[in-house]
Amino acid sequence: MTVKAGEKLSIAFIHPDLGIGGAERLVVDAAVGLQQEGHDVVIYTSHCDKNHCFEEVKQGLVKVQVFGDRLPTNFLGKFFIVFANLRQLYLVLQLCLQRRIKQHDLFIVDQLSTCLPFLHILSRAKLLFYCHFPDQLLAERCGILKRLYRIPFDLFEQFTIGTADSVVVNSNFTKGIYAGTFQFLKDQPRVIYPCVDLSEREIEGVDEQFYNRLLGSGSFFLSINRYERKKAITLALEAYALSRRETNFSTKLVVCGGYDERVAENVEYLGELQEYASSLKLKHITIFYADIQKDKEIDLLQGNDFEVVFLTSISSSLKELLLRKTDLLLYTPSFEHFGIVPLEAMKYGKPVLAVNTGGPLETVETLVLGQNENISTGWLRNADPNEWAGAINEFLSIQNKNLVNFKKNGPERVRKYFSREAMTASFEENISLFIKDEKIIYSWESMLAVLGNVLAHIFINSLFQRKDRLWPYAVMAAVSILYCRSFRFGLYWIAVFATLFFDI
Repeated sequence: MTVKAGEKLSIAFIHPDLGIGGAERLVVDAAVGLQQEGHDVVIYTSHCDKNHCFEEVKQGLVKVQVFGDRLPTNFLGKFFIVFANLRQLYLVLQLCLQRRIKQHDLFIVDQLSTCLPFLHILSRAKLLFYCHFPDQLLAERCGILKRLYRIPFDLFEQFTIGTADSVVVNSNFTKGIYAGTFQFLKDQPRVIYPCVDLSEREIEGVDEQFYNRLLGSGSFFLSINRYERKKAITLALEAYALSRRETNFSTKLVVCGGYDERVAENVEYLGELQEYASSLKLKHITIFYADIQKDKEIDLLQGNDFEVVFLTSISSSLKELLLRKTDLLLYTPSFEHFGIVPLEAMKYGKPVLAVNTGGPLETVETLVLGQNENISTGWLRNADPNEWAGAINEFLSIQNKNLVNFKKNGPERVRKYFSREAMTASFEENISLFIKDEKIIYSWESMLAVLGNVLAHIFINSLFQRKDRLWPYAVMAAVSILYCRSFRFGLYWIAVFATLFFDI
């Protein structure tokens, strides 16, 4: 099927696990945005729990079809990548059996690229792959056996991505990593930024009450990350302590993080942060949000006597409330692939202090006094506590002088570059660049056709016990010629005609 640019398309997303996360947020936003533009959209996934998904999925605003949820995800806690591949291939098999694979004009695949060559062969749809980050760089490689085990999957990832008609990434930072990782792939991917939801979530009563008891009308800085060492939350603690000693301000620091007591690193790192805060002579308390949900009594009478609050696994409602109320967001990770939290703060007009690497280089407009006050949304600094303390001091000095209108600059930047409308427009623009092109026939497909000739020759001769070996080759060569529809691959044609003259 030939589709012209600008036509309404039948678009299918393929995503491994449609839970709650940054990648899932992007898929849902893209699906909803393209659907609002008039396209027919469906998401195919191997898992979706309607009790643990985004509201758009829960409310049925976008169609979701699940295939293979009962298949295992691992064997004895290992081989996750193997089973992830098998689950995705099973999903493609079901699309074939149910004749859905030829109903779509475009497949948008993200995270796992295994299905791409199969979709290329089995459907006439165009293929777009959204690369959040190379999977091989996310995998742990502890030990020789694990490194050897990953080699075929790393090579296969590069091969499968190469079969997409178009590849896009989430940032220019990821684009650079992509080029350095997939050195056999010559095409440069384009960038489509993830978006942030501009609507304001309704705050639940329990969170409003908790916030008022904990912080009241006091000012505070905010850090939101998982309790993992790579998130470098100690940077926020030390910079806060240094700035506090220099300026003697009364602002508190609230540290929120994803936390699971079954994950050893979460437990260990929270303990390390508590010890580090004590070593910096910062008075701190730790509150487990699950206890708030269970209506357990928590003594907050010491509320006026702490400087740092550690909060674990807070609700989306409380997260939104803290982002609305904070004075400054401290975003500590280095080399983040993109980083959505700074945008979530900027949409409420809150300034952001972030490390000057990775995604924040593209999301945060760093302040240069006398040059860009009309567009600045925060500060970008080296991951150095002294530089961060200096940025905090600069924020405190301009906070009440109206030198920078963060309340205007943040939302304007988010709407312009990182809204759902902006992301949808980027998708539509990128799709229009390749959707009208002729379907590519790769050289490896031609070799598969030749192999098919040989196998069919063996099968037909054994089936009919014919000694004449010419006509099966001729028939299968004709079929392959019709399949390839191209004279581009000389080696293929040599192999086809050679089968007419030589026995196996």
